[in-house]
Amino acid sequence: MDQENEKNAETEKVRGRSRKKGSGTAIKIAAAVAVILAIGVVGYMVWAQRYQNVFFPNTTINGLDASGQTVDQVKEQIVAGINGYVLTLEERGSGEVSAVIEERILGADIDLHPEFDGSLETLLYAQEPYAWGTHLWKRQEYTIETMVVYDGEKLDTIIGELACMDPQQTEEPVDAYVSDYIDGVGYEVVDEEYGNTPDRERLTEAVTAAICNLAARLSLDESDVYTKPSVTAEDETLKATAEKWNRVTATVVTYLFGSTEEVLDGSTTHDWFAEDDQGIPQLDTACVEEYVKALAEKYDTVYTERTIQTTYGSEATVNGPYGWKIDQSVEAAALAEILISGESQEREPVYSQTAASHDGYDFGDTYVEINLSAQHLYYYVDGSLLLESDFVSGNESRNMGTPTGIYPLTYKQRNATLRGEGYATPVSYWMPFNRGVGMHDASWRGSFGGNIYKTNGSHGCINLPSSVAKTIYENISAGTPVLVYKLSGTESTERTTVPASSRTTSAAAETTAAVVEETTAEETLPAETEEETIAGPAGVSPVQEVGSPTVSGGPGVTQAETSSQENEGPGVTQASEETVAAAPEETAAAAPENVAPVEVPAGPGSASTQEEPASVVGPGA
Repeated sequence: MDQENEKNAETEKVRGRSRKKGSGTAIKIAAAVAVILAIGVVGYMVWAQRYQNVFFPNTTINGLDASGQTVDQVKEQIVAGINGYVLTLEERGSGEVSAVIEERILGADIDLHPEFDGSLETLLYAQEPYAWGTHLWKRQEYTIETMVVYDGEKLDTIIGELACMDPQQTEEPVDAYVSDYIDGVGYEVVDEEYGNTPDRERLTEAVTAAICNLAARLSLDESDVYTKPSVTAEDETLKATAEKWNRVTATVVTYLFGSTEEVLDGSTTHDWFAEDDQGIPQLDTACVEEYVKALAEKYDTVYTERTIQTTYGSEATVNGPYGWKIDQSVEAAALAEILISGESQEREPVYSQTAASHDGYDFGDTYVEINLSAQHLYYYVDGSLLLESDFVSGNESRNMGTPTGIYPLTYKQRNATLRGEGYATPVSYWMPFNRGVGMHDASWRGSFGGNIYKTNGSHGCINLPSSVAKTIYENISAGTPVLVYKLSGTESTERTTVPASSRTTSAAAETTAAVVEETTAEETLPAETEEETIAGPAGVSPVQEVGSPTVSGGPGVTQAETSSQENEGPGVTQASEETVAAAPEETAAAAPENVAPVEVPAGPGSASTQEEPASVVGPGA
């Protein structure tokens, strides 16, 4: 126990000595800091006295570093800077010259000289010497305009004569704008152009400040002296305008003409729109109509000359009412609606008349080919020859020659009677193609072909052997193309004789039958001495088969074209009845000169109720 007490007492003695030692160290440190602070204060105050004669740190006067310098030293800098002073202007290039262009203003040219009026001294005396420490991190800039003096009028003249102020050597700024239509791109906002034309007032201010500060160089770009465009590419109105016109011209209409395409897009339609008073694009329908008219002029084939390759290997030229015909008014209205709606699409134009094909010959590969020179006929169906035959055409000695051309078969009719003045000739198979001119059987003839037509021909029709007419009739439909031409070098004197057993007589209406006799010279037809009147059967549409079931449309006929007339074919339209009754001038001109005006007698009954042959006023046998 005594030992433990002695040990504790010894520990207390050690702690006491430690406390005395630590207290002494703190006192020493505090004393040292006090001394240092005192020295610093004294030093700061002593150092402050020098700023009674020199400028504070980080002080510039007219661009010159005056830190720690006396007034006289600053004046010496100014004098040295003025002597031989040159201000170099760094200017923006233009056009293809994008590099910086430099011009110089000489101090001597503007009578530059120093002029000290006590301003430097005033600045120095205004300093608070004991505040010098705050300027170690604080910058102080002064400009004394009266210290550097120059001739203002001379400077103004020099500035006016600078190249950067010459309109012929500079470019004005250009506002951003919406471009014209660009093929494949559309409309876009074109960036503004800044040019390199300084604003005279701002340039003068920048040059004056540079001279007063005795600056060696002045960047006009950094000094922001150039005039600027008022509208930039970020303008929301410009963006909206470009977007609006791109919507208008984005519509693409691809017209299909067989394997050929006509693409109508913004490269064409951008000129068809103009803004109204409210800034809304309006379509010029006259432009649409002109475009559709151009399509028709390019692709319509009705009454256009076509050079065809004949079965004989030679070419012939035909022209007539068969072919394609765009309904321009209807198609223009449809196209305008498409462009306004903005619905891109592929389409075929609306036709008032159609043909079999757009590729190759428009009459396709099903057609009747009639060579008047050779008095020979070919009938092709789907590209294959169905039959060929001699025939007898219009009597040329009586100016009743069969007109050449290309025609759609108007209709076909069983048991028709061909009537003219002084005659009525019944036929079993009647197939007109050019008003009252058509193909039919001529059972009263004993021979066909050769040169019979020259003096003993028909009134314009194509007379066929009965078996040939029957075969054609059973395999042809309304609208089938009929090509009629003359081909020099194919004439023939040979005839095809019809066996006597297959011949019949032709009866005139309500009269005794006149028998057609074959002679060794020419064949003479009974009652074929008067002019006939051309017309279709009364009360019958030109596309309607009379006395037989309805006939399906020919090649190239669409559902819309047949409508209720199921036997319409290419080249036949809903309006073709009127066309046949009163054909265009081209057809009328091609018809025989002695054709009388159209007369329409009473029409026949239906196939189930018809008791007598239908009656057709037109070319006879």
